[in-house]
Amino acid sequence: MPDTPTAPVILGDEPGSFPRSVLAERHPAIIQQVRDAFPYGPGQHRALDALLKNCTEGAIEPLPLDAPDHDRWAAWGTDTYAGQSWYDVPWLWSESYFYRQLLDAVGYFGPGAWQGIDPFRPAKRAELDAPETDEELAALDDLETEPPEERANSLLHGSLWGNRADLGFRLSAAGAGSGGGAGTESAESQAPVPALVADDSERLWSLLSGTGTLCLVADNAGRELIPDLLLLAHLLDQRRIERAVLHIKPHPYYVSDATTADVVDALHRLVGAPGAAATYGRRLWSAMADGRLAVRAHPFSCAPLPYAEMPADLRAEFAAATLTIVKGDLNYRRLVGDCRWAPTTAFADVTAYFPGPVAALRTLKSDVITGLDASTESALVAAEGQRWRTGGTHALIQVRGVSSAPAV
Repeated sequence: MPDTPTAPVILGDEPGSFPRSVLAERHPAIIQQVRDAFPYGPGQHRALDALLKNCTEGAIEPLPLDAPDHDRWAAWGTDTYAGQSWYDVPWLWSESYFYRQLLDAVGYFGPGAWQGIDPFRPAKRAELDAPETDEELAALDDLETEPPEERANSLLHGSLWGNRADLGFRLSAAGAGSGGGAGTESAESQAPVPALVADDSERLWSLLSGTGTLCLVADNAGRELIPDLLLLAHLLDQRRIERAVLHIKPHPYYVSDATTADVVDALHRLVGAPGAAATYGRRLWSAMADGRLAVRAHPFSCAPLPYAEMPADLRAEFAAATLTIVKGDLNYRRLVGDCRWAPTTAFADVTAYFPGPVAALRTLKSDVITGLDASTESALVAAEGQRWRTGGTHALIQVRGVSSAPAV
């Protein structure tokens, strides 16, 4: 489109930057976490050592010719970026390729005994089985006494904040999560700016009138996936939508991103819980059995590319949806483009390419941001410098309808 704004793509080459710290510090820590999670053999340990050295000191290497996704990754960028430093290519790309190489190092793609074994599963299961999950599910019992509209808003904010919520199912927009788990103080008591820096929730609800399909592009597993499932269960039960499609990852990705196995684990966790949580679980189980809830694992969900480059079949699916909700920080980066936007750049402008109505539910954990008004940005910077962008203590709900004016 001729009026689509542009901004520089984020790289990892700037010393002291957040992307640089992810590549230089977080990725080595993830390799160690994976190494400690399973009793891998000498071959995997050697491969992990090689990946550690390569991703911190070396250059990007293409996949082996016999890799099952060699051609796909060649089209996605390995033919372009091979031989370059991990720090000098788009950060979104280098992050994604790191996880693809990590899976290769532990034998995920086989053949062999470790084929298909999720290297992040122990961490996902520990979070799902944590006592905090019991507390959050127990809060559903109190929520059942609320009117459907209040219940819907609470579940929406539970989905927004995920496991950063203070008993997320009781949240309101005014007091939404200060981060770090089950604290007792609201975010406003800790900062002079709202926790929710943009709120298009009324526009979101106006798009869910009881017909059509809702696509929800999930983010993380465990205690972040459960609120997503609860929101879908409520929308189906209250007939705000006819059908839901949950988009998850076709294989492990970014440590905690949800796969089909994680959806199954979450449903078992709900069905096995006492009280209202089990009722939600049974509704979801039934909805999957009769087709009102489907799970989709498109290969592009693990692509190192923005959604502006989505393939035709995925574009057609989103075009047919009444609304697509995009969850989480990584999906936000892919939705708006992983670029150094001015924070006041209109969300509607940078998502104008999207083939149907789209909403973003995101806690802020990276530098990318659009759709803020100037006064909100000024207040955030005055209070926190630039830490508000990456600390996970602020969140947003942004919506672009098909014919809506640009939102700020």
